Amino acid sequence: MSPRVTSSAERPHRNAVPGAPDPSPAATDSEVWTGAGRRRSLRARRLALAVPSLVTAGGLAWLAALAYPAGASPLAWAILVLFGLVMGWQAFVACQYVYGLAAAILGDRAKSMLERRSEVACAISTVSGRTAAVVAIHAEDAVAVFARLRVMARSLAHAGARDIDIFVLSDTRDGAIAAVEEHEFARIRAWASADPALPRIRYRRRTENVGRKAGNIDAFCRSHGAEYAYMIVLDADSLMTGAAMTRLVRLMDESPRTGLIQTVSYAAGRDTLFARIQQFAVRLYAPLALRCLETWQGPEGSYWGHNAILRIEAFAANAQLPVLPGRAPLGGEILCHDIVEGALMVRAGWEVRLLPEMGGTWEEMPTNLVDLLGRERRWCQGNLQHLRVLPWAGLHAASRWHLAVGILAYGMLPLWIAFLGLAAWQAARTGDLGLLAYGLTGHGAAAQALAALSLAVLALPKVLSLGHVLASPERRAAFGGTRALLASAALEQAAWVLLWPVLTLFTAGAVVSTFLGRVVRWETQDRDDRQVSWSEAFRLQADAVVVGALIVFALVLVGDAWLGLWMAPLALALLASPAQSVWTSRADLGRAARARGLFLTADDTAQAPELAELAQIRGLAVLPPAAQALARPVSREPAIWLAADEA
Repeated sequence: MSPRVTSSAERPHRNAVPGAPDPSPAATDSEVWTGAGRRRSLRARRLALAVPSLVTAGGLAWLAALAYPAGASPLAWAILVLFGLVMGWQAFVACQYVYGLAAAILGDRAKSMLERRSEVACAISTVSGRTAAVVAIHAEDAVAVFARLRVMARSLAHAGARDIDIFVLSDTRDGAIAAVEEHEFARIRAWASADPALPRIRYRRRTENVGRKAGNIDAFCRSHGAEYAYMIVLDADSLMTGAAMTRLVRLMDESPRTGLIQTVSYAAGRDTLFARIQQFAVRLYAPLALRCLETWQGPEGSYWGHNAILRIEAFAANAQLPVLPGRAPLGGEILCHDIVEGALMVRAGWEVRLLPEMGGTWEEMPTNLVDLLGRERRWCQGNLQHLRVLPWAGLHAASRWHLAVGILAYGMLPLWIAFLGLAAWQAARTGDLGLLAYGLTGHGAAAQALAALSLAVLALPKVLSLGHVLASPERRAAFGGTRALLASAALEQAAWVLLWPVLTLFTAGAVVSTFLGRVVRWETQDRDDRQVSWSEAFRLQADAVVVGALIVFALVLVGDAWLGLWMAPLALALLASPAQSVWTSRADLGRAARARGLFLTADDTAQAPELAELAQIRGLAVLPPAAQALARPVSREPAIWLAADEA
């Protein structure tokens, strides 16, 4: 059943959101426009992205139809339609980067008032209430979790933040892992008691894991929400500086209509070759896309579930999640709950904002291809569930688009495989690569224009991102200089050529299996630098090897040299899938690359003190022996609360 939606008479006006102060016009900042003015501005910004995307997608389809008319062949029609769909999506992606570059060039003129205020570092003297920084965990590496807590607690003390408490909200059911958590909490409690400047640190474990992480957060809001005005939500792998936390609190205090502020947390701190390549790629290519996202969405942003601050009263009153109708995988508990919670807050009249450049927030990522594929399978099912959220009444258009983008991002992958398969089949029959080569092998003006536009659409995201960094000496230095940046970007592109077929095949399979009713298990992520064994790689990626071998067999059978050369990278990438997992999961290769100046980011060239301290703690941390004996017994109560300031 869909959540209840208030009528237009009941629904609060944006200038009188429920539970928020109702400031007089003199108390509001200069960004509060009239409702009509805000709508016009947002409409103009969104049209500036939508129109070029549609025009580019339409141009690609039109040129493809001119260069390769489908005629009466059903196969040709299918290829033309698939080409239009997948390249239309790529056109949207490319236009995001063009839009983001334009917004970056405009600078402050394209930024929100909230973001401009976030760039002013000033201490907060008084706040309207206390803040809880909550870390939700479930069977995680407790030593690593509490190591991050030590760093954040010390950073908060250094920032002079006395109104922020830290909570560890555990959903761990395994008694042995829970014992380690309690042992690590006892250690941090003893450490914190020696310094009164450190924040309070509390630990709670639920034995009834109703609602997974969303239920964990909801239980905290019900038990402790009245004591706090704001909540900074962190994942088990999150790290945030004390300065960033205090700045978020100040921004919330200055913005009574804002219900949630989402920061951008970059992956950092891992050393496998795979992790270092991914950390570099995200740092290089994400900023323009994020700048585009912040500019067009305005106050109707999205929530990513962690490294964000939210107004507890607004969240508790408006972000309650229903159980989706039907059976899993598309029904049942909402798995990717964060984006839905953000949409519900926007629907209730609260602003949800994104700060794309604030800094001081990090997370971790899968350190090898096997673990990345496992995460993609979970995220795929969670995003496809949103098909049942899209029809909910009252959702804003921007929120529906956030949901739709997640669905389309996964839904396009089976279409890519269908396009490549059918286009290769046609090429084998006709001897002409046709649309499989994006017009490169065609003749005539239409084919040449199609080839030029297709290559531009495919290349623009990375070319514009690289150019944006090269244009600034400061940005170049963050990546180790021009030479290191160019070499790393070239190697990353080579790695992407090998990674894309594997990721596409695997995730497309996850899409199909979800619609066939297969339910994935949401297990704890392995966040450590983990080397994948050959046996594990072959066991989990045997399907990719089989598909690669079938492609090679088919190409040999056809005997078309040009088709063979064109499809060779795809076939070799699939055949080498296990080798990719094994070799790129090696931390020694990642460290060697860093030593040679490859795949550097700002977290290497200008490392924050918090990251350096965490690396030092990790180097000294050893999993305590006989942790169960050292830890206090696990309570059998529904939940236990332990506080660092308790005796």
